[in-house]
Amino acid sequence: MREKREAARLDAGARGYAGPGAGRAVGVEPSVEVMGTSVQVCGFWPFVTGSATPVVGVPLGIHLTRGFPVCGDPIHYFLANLISNPSMFVLGRPGLGKSSLTRRIETVLEAYGVLPMVLGDLKPDHVDLVRAQGGQVIAVGPGRNAVNPLDRGPLYPLLDQLPDDEAARAHSDLRAFQVATVTGLLQQAAGRSLDALESTIVSVGLRVLDETIKDRDPVLPDLLELIEAHHETISRIVQDHGDKAVYSSRTRGLTDVLRKLGADGPYGDLFARPTTVAIKLDRPVAFDLSSIEDGDAALQAAVQQVCWAYGSSAVSAAKRLAAAGLEKERHYVLVMDEMWRMLRADPRLVHFIDSLTRLNRTMGVGQIMITHTMNDLKLPNTELTQMAWGFVERAGMVMLGGLAEGEMGNLETVFSLSETEKAMITDWSSEVTINPETGQAAAPPGLGCFLMKIGKKPGTPFRMVMTDLERDVNDTNRSWKQMSAEVAERRRRMVEDNPIEEGMEVI
Repeated sequence: MREKREAARLDAGARGYAGPGAGRAVGVEPSVEVMGTSVQVCGFWPFVTGSATPVVGVPLGIHLTRGFPVCGDPIHYFLANLISNPSMFVLGRPGLGKSSLTRRIETVLEAYGVLPMVLGDLKPDHVDLVRAQGGQVIAVGPGRNAVNPLDRGPLYPLLDQLPDDEAARAHSDLRAFQVATVTGLLQQAAGRSLDALESTIVSVGLRVLDETIKDRDPVLPDLLELIEAHHETISRIVQDHGDKAVYSSRTRGLTDVLRKLGADGPYGDLFARPTTVAIKLDRPVAFDLSSIEDGDAALQAAVQQVCWAYGSSAVSAAKRLAAAGLEKERHYVLVMDEMWRMLRADPRLVHFIDSLTRLNRTMGVGQIMITHTMNDLKLPNTELTQMAWGFVERAGMVMLGGLAEGEMGNLETVFSLSETEKAMITDWSSEVTINPETGQAAAPPGLGCFLMKIGKKPGTPFRMVMTDLERDVNDTNRSWKQMSAEVAERRRRMVEDNPIEEGMEVI
């Protein structure tokens, strides 16, 4: 027996040689799993097991547990038949990297020839990137550029060059965009839904303006003037039978809201004049809404709505022009950030957003929608909430950042999550810790971490890896850093002017 034990000491086991001072390890950590082609790892193939996500689309980061690269974006996953809808929804608490992830996708897609269009940048988070890409930044707000809700877009002057059937369909779609945009804007400004008569007046009034104004785009004051002039078509719909008092009483609610949106209303001429800067469809575009005060949620929602509609209509027009051979074929990804602001200002706008989300596949464009939590999509009644949650349910891919534990129940109503996935997401939302030695806060544990979910399949956890070239356009805390630097400079000067003890060295 003694001889066998002595012989065993000479054989290294899984943890090394046994015996005092022999260096036997208490535990052995598993090695990092990697992936390679059969040529690169020919000495191991076919004795390597496991699989990885497809290396398709934008490089996003490194798998958190297996170490291989993770790629993905709604455009290329759709083209590879990995998802059925070219759309992505991003959820996560503030400050954990939602905007950085989206900008990475915008950056690489633009290099691949897919043009990003940010249809309402409130902070702004995307303006620096679009400028760096040589794109078009349109500042929209009071005293700045205006966006006309009745803008006909680049397709209208070219309708006569399309085949008759296609021109009729394009004209019908254009009017549908106008009606949806104006109706939503009026409802938001009025703080109520339009009744059946008011909705009909808006639809018919826009048709009359389209038939009578050919040399320019109509504006909202034209619609107000048309109604107040007792146009015969409007009068017939109102059924006033020539009684001006009846006509006025039945249209007053609508005309009051139109006046609110006019140049003398609280929004100024923001929606009451022609579009100041026409959108360019051959480069990235961002609508900069950062000049609108955060406290004016109603105006923010109104401008977001009009910019989203204007951008979507322009892309739809570009697709029709390309199909007719009148323009070069281009591909777009529409970015809709800060959705919660619009829904909080007016939950009824969920109908407007819903109509836009159903167009991405028919228009042939990708779509990225961003908000903080599923609670942002909880609206006053069940019907509106289900419609809002449908945005996540219909998304081809969902990126989940750090979320609170209370959010898990909301998420499970849309798709399944394993206990491991739920624990991972909630861990990423943990509070920042302070290093007791330096007194400095450590980076949030979930910074840059996301779980990529495709339908009911298990999610892919990864950490985004940012390159040095991206850091300058990804600094969304630039204003805070500037303020911190100014405070530090004032403190330094104060200490220099008033040293605590005479002769004390000031560092």
